[in-house]
Amino acid sequence: MFFLCRFEGYIDTTVVAKMTAVNRLKRELREATSSSEKDIQLRLSDPNDLFRWEATICGPPDTPFEGATYQVTLRIPSDYPMVPPAAQFRTKVFHPNIAFSTGEVCLDILKSKWSPAWTVSSVCRAISNLLSDPEADSPLNCDAGNLVRAGDMDGYFHMARYYAITEAGAPPMQWTPSGK
Repeated sequence: MFFLCRFEGYIDTTVVAKMTAVNRLKRELREATSSSEKDIQLRLSDPNDLFRWEATICGPPDTPFEGATYQVTLRIPSDYPMVPPAAQFRTKVFHPNIAFSTGEVCLDILKSKWSPAWTVSSVCRAISNLLSDPEADSPLNCDAGNLVRAGDMDGYFHMARYYAITEAGAPPMQWTPSGK
């Protein structure tokens, strides 16, 4: 039996996906580098690698992270934007949704709630918002999660502030949660 194979119409979907990712990331990089946003700065880890980014995220005001500066690495998969990037804090942070030892971030938009409409910049904005609003139901840092779940916000705030000062350069100051 003789079979004919035709490759003329063959399209390698992995090549197409990577080309889509490259074009999208080039556009996002242009937008990020021309942004006037002060609390989040994005750049490539290596100018020759569009798939590894670094972010500098300033701790949000009125949180124990205020005045701190956090370094986050973003690894972009070759099938982005269909698949979310992976985010990892390089700066130690005490937060229920950030693994203390690895810096891994637990954020629904980086898992089940991902949409190709999200951008690297909007992911960083969501990470910044996560610092303001911890979700203790599924913690990666059980110590931080237990404090928040138990309602010991003073304990959580003081531990988070301690690490913001010692690890992320926040100025030592008397800090109390808003409304206290």
